[in-house]
Amino acid sequence: MKATVRPRAVFDAPLAHWFARQGWTPAPFQRSAWRHYLAGRDGLLVTPTGSGKTLAAFGGPLLQALRDPPAQTRKRGEHVAARTRVLWITPLRALANDTTRALREPIEALGLPWTVAMRTGDASARDKRLSRNGQSDVLVTTPESLALLLSYPETADQLRGLRAIVVDEWHELLDSKRGVLLQLCLARLRMLSSTARTWGLSATLGNLAEARNVLLPHAPDAPIIDAAKPRSLTLETLLPDAGERFPWAGHLGLSQLQRVVARLQDVRSTLLFANTRSQAELWHQALQSVWLDDPASLALHHGSIDPALRQAAEQGLRDGSVRCVVATSSLDLGVDFPAVDQVIQLGSPKGLSRLLQRAGRARHRPGEAGHVVCVPTHALELVEYAAARKALKAGKVEARRPPRLSLDVLAQHCVTLALGGGFDADALFAEVRGTHAFADLDSGDWQAVLEFIVQGGAALAHYPDYHRVVRDADGLYRVVDRKVAFRHRLSIGTIASDGHVSVQFAKGGRLGAVEESFIGRLRPRDRFQFAGKTLELIQLKDMTAYVRLAKRQDGIVPRWQGSRMPLSSMLGAAVEAALSGPRDTPELRAVAPLLDTQARVSALPAPGQLLVEQLATREGWHLFLYPFAGRAVHEGLAALLALRWGRLRPNTFGFAVNDYGLALTAQAAHVLDADQVRGLLDDGPLLDDLHAALNMAELARRQFRDIARVAGLLPPSLPGRAPRSMRQLQASSGLLFDVLARFDPGHVLLAQARREVLEAQLDIRALRATLRDLAGRRLALHAPASLTPLGFPLWAEAMRGSLSTEDWSTRMRRAAEALERKHG
Repeated sequence: MKATVRPRAVFDAPLAHWFARQGWTPAPFQRSAWRHYLAGRDGLLVTPTGSGKTLAAFGGPLLQALRDPPAQTRKRGEHVAARTRVLWITPLRALANDTTRALREPIEALGLPWTVAMRTGDASARDKRLSRNGQSDVLVTTPESLALLLSYPETADQLRGLRAIVVDEWHELLDSKRGVLLQLCLARLRMLSSTARTWGLSATLGNLAEARNVLLPHAPDAPIIDAAKPRSLTLETLLPDAGERFPWAGHLGLSQLQRVVARLQDVRSTLLFANTRSQAELWHQALQSVWLDDPASLALHHGSIDPALRQAAEQGLRDGSVRCVVATSSLDLGVDFPAVDQVIQLGSPKGLSRLLQRAGRARHRPGEAGHVVCVPTHALELVEYAAARKALKAGKVEARRPPRLSLDVLAQHCVTLALGGGFDADALFAEVRGTHAFADLDSGDWQAVLEFIVQGGAALAHYPDYHRVVRDADGLYRVVDRKVAFRHRLSIGTIASDGHVSVQFAKGGRLGAVEESFIGRLRPRDRFQFAGKTLELIQLKDMTAYVRLAKRQDGIVPRWQGSRMPLSSMLGAAVEAALSGPRDTPELRAVAPLLDTQARVSALPAPGQLLVEQLATREGWHLFLYPFAGRAVHEGLAALLALRWGRLRPNTFGFAVNDYGLALTAQAAHVLDADQVRGLLDDGPLLDDLHAALNMAELARRQFRDIARVAGLLPPSLPGRAPRSMRQLQASSGLLFDVLARFDPGHVLLAQARREVLEAQLDIRALRATLRDLAGRRLALHAPASLTPLGFPLWAEAMRGSLSTEDWSTRMRRAAEALERKHG
């Protein structure tokens, strides 16, 4: 927005006058969105955070309301028939709070008699009442809360007058089952109100047209407004001093503590982003030990901390009482913090879109440039920063691929609609096939889903607990059992949150939750770090860990499964190119001695070439490959190569992977020539070899647990009762998996579990594409005399599980120092 005022066309005069009173002028992309909305069009608005996107999406409904005849207006608070006009859907409850405040401001300024309410898990009793009765003109909600609303029969009539649907942060929902659930809910809303216009707000994506088509399958020609001037972004890296030893591996970066503290002191407020919750806990603990300001001005924010503590940290940023928040992706999205002066990124962001999102949190004010300070945790991350700098300059950003045919989500949605008044099977089949996620749904799978919600499938037909939906005399599918209704409403959503133990003071409030596998290893009086405090375990009872503050400050830090971020394929390719390219950035010049060592001892990876290293250590014979395809692809590739290598000569293998490559360790030495390496990389019998290399049944069994929960096979924990443990859930889902595999092997959810193992866990498409890419590359076979800078992190990863009286970090530091001395 600019500070000057120009004459406005008549159509947006009321908003233009309000903008002028604020010292603003509507930006061209805002006026474009308003014009399209008033012309009756849906659309996708792509613009950076802090540029005025909320008013761009809300301005159209406001202008339409101002055009309404006076007879359609009412006094504030006057009871009228249900009339929700605008539905604003956001992926995070924290965003819902901010959005509600932001929407009320122009409503009050323009004198509209509109009521704004919020329907999320954090909503007040007043807001929940207004949303249930349809008495809010504007309703701010989440995908899960929207699905819950649709489970009530009265909701249909309350939403028939809907005029506008706004989906905020659509890019965050696009590639997940939450996005699939929202697609189904939007299809239902379009059926209820065919004239409602849908607008999505998104950050820049590499597949904007696909993102538009997923959100708006009914409007393939809907405009994509991408005219907002990109917010300028500067990237600064904290470089090691000349001659300073910098670690070859690791992910914490605590050696950079003093540099980071100096940066914190330079500004009033900072968001310090970590990539994992464990890293955030450790950095918060380290900063506490050197923090000279009020201890309350340093806060911690991640997804496992209690919502009340997270909201306190957010409010502290707004009112200026908090100077630094150590956060994870829980603060990636557009929560508005205009007072934040600085963003610091610990370690590689692992993706360009994530770096853009986090950088946008600083100086969150229209017209101001973004800036991010990058803190490398080991030497090779300097290359990742250099690659990110070049990729951002070239305007590159990752695509996000939407899931298809998530039948567990479809089954949940069907039960929701059966509970919300019932549905006709043929009409609903047509409705769901109108979504992107289920455009390819065939009648066989549809009938299987119907059979599943009615009786659980053939093998479970004799168990009443799985009879949730009945077909009445009119042919409609309905839920008539109150117990089924109660349990289903508790289960709505696709976020898997089982297996966590609540942490709370024996005398006091709740702190959050940690994984059951971590807390189960502790004994009473053991100490651990959580929520920025050192805690002592008193007892573990009914999935709750009762704690008190510890007197000593030496507790261990929880580790969360699946929290390590993978390197995106786009950034991986950029890293590979940067390693052998010109050293034209500060980061590449700083890491030049390490790259020179890699080139001298072995070779540098390069596009069009596959670097292969073979050498012996005390642990065995090692084969290192560097495809730069990301951790998930490398895991499947390592298992595949181990199987094929074993066919060449019987051997015993172990493997380790990271984002750059993989390492296979054989007990017996076996030098592979170029033809043998190419044979290992053949993409021919890929599926058969994966089934032989991996325990696919066990992988499918684990995947089945989350599918069964989403589909409603696993009953939820009931309020007032102890939550079920991960062991109980795994046992229940495992028993169901075995029963279905034996007596109903074609069950629709078993097929989905097997498919998700290949598509989600192993990323079979990316794995096949990687094999084909490698087949066209020139092989660079090298036999270095010792571990190389690229090979050392993989070797270190493999050593994590070995038995030693020393901790892993001490052993790795000593090994790295020995290699550095050897290579000069």
